[in-house]
Amino acid sequence: MATSYDVSGAAYSATRRTDSRIAAPLWKAIDGAQTVLNVGAGSGSYEPRDCTVFAVDPSRVMLAQHPAAGVSCIQARAEWLPLRDKCVDVAMAVLTLHHWLDKCRGVQECVRVARDRVAILTWDPSGPGFWLAQEYFPELLELDRKLFPPIELVVAWLGEGHVSSVPIPADCVDGFLGAYWRRPEAYLDPGIRAGMSSFDRVPDVARGLDRLAADLQSGAWVHRFGNLLELDSLDIGYKLLVAKLS
Repeated sequence: MATSYDVSGAAYSATRRTDSRIAAPLWKAIDGAQTVLNVGAGSGSYEPRDCTVFAVDPSRVMLAQHPAAGVSCIQARAEWLPLRDKCVDVAMAVLTLHHWLDKCRGVQECVRVARDRVAILTWDPSGPGFWLAQEYFPELLELDRKLFPPIELVVAWLGEGHVSSVPIPADCVDGFLGAYWRRPEAYLDPGIRAGMSSFDRVPDVARGLDRLAADLQSGAWVHRFGNLLELDSLDIGYKLLVAKLS
């Protein structure tokens, strides 16, 4: 069950950490659950600490980075969960849906194994994206719009669902693609980019990075996007979908 993360994910947990402000609406949505299944769990960010957690991921490298205590790790894909029907209170999935081979089946599997709720944090491909993709990596925006399913479609797969926006704080400590919208120089750091799978899909990363570096040095970035430096948070399309099943 080898995956791309078996090669690129060895240092994933160095930059991908739980940001409490992003976690707050997710944990509120699953409050009261005693058993939680984290599908596409990665290195374990956003898993609640006050209940029994089962972490599912196809990559052994990612599962090996999980906290040792309190989490049962299962190597499997979202589309074929080796679990019986209605065996956990909540199934959650955080910034992973776009990696699933069959997104519809994966969501339906989450519904199958959960008794009470399914909570999915994802990105809305109908939005404009943000400056990094718009101006420096337009091919990335095009690719992501193909990989991320429309929010309305995910809600249909869930059967129902409440959708809310999740603004990203300016000093976000979780290093996903949109986390550094107010810290543009961070995208020039290969260590930070190592935690962003999106760059693995761009054929010529250096071209966009060279343009960004030049614009930061010349002041062109500040001239065009300097208004962002005054903001504490920004809505760049991340959404929390919560379906109550009972």
